[in-house]
Amino acid sequence: MEKKIGRPSVEIYADGACSGNPGVGGFGVILRAGNREREISGCEPFTTNNRMELTAVIRALEALKIPCSVRVMTDSNYVVRGMTAWIHAWLKKRWKNSQKQQVANRDLWEKLLHLANIHDIRWIWIRGHNEHAENERCDKLARRAIERCRHKTGQDTA
Repeated sequence: MEKKIGRPSVEIYADGACSGNPGVGGFGVILRAGNREREISGCEPFTTNNRMELTAVIRALEALKIPCSVRVMTDSNYVVRGMTAWIHAWLKKRWKNSQKQQVANRDLWEKLLHLANIHDIRWIWIRGHNEHAENERCDKLARRAIERCRHKTGQDTA
């Protein structure tokens, strides 16, 4: 990623989680610009872990009001490899994967691609559940969102 002059630098930490796959899903995000920080979380009553991983990054990028120089840090190889390796072939093959099937979650990939084209993004994979403070916080945000969703939809486990 080549940083464009004058663009603010932002770090995004993102994580998605699912209770069952598919099942109730949640996501958690930390946006950091200098010494300012913002947390975002949300849930869906029936989704997959991959959709939540994508949604986390999408919601983070949607929160940025102007084009930025962004470092996206996630434990999702699906997101990182999708945006750095697979997307080019998918576009070339009209959203077909290597097995000539429709790419899963195309709606979210298209949204993410649109947002990624606004910003200068460096995609960074981090090992999940490995005492990485921000990743652990995002995981907690995602899990709390799942519990809120369960409570709201009457799917309480207690």
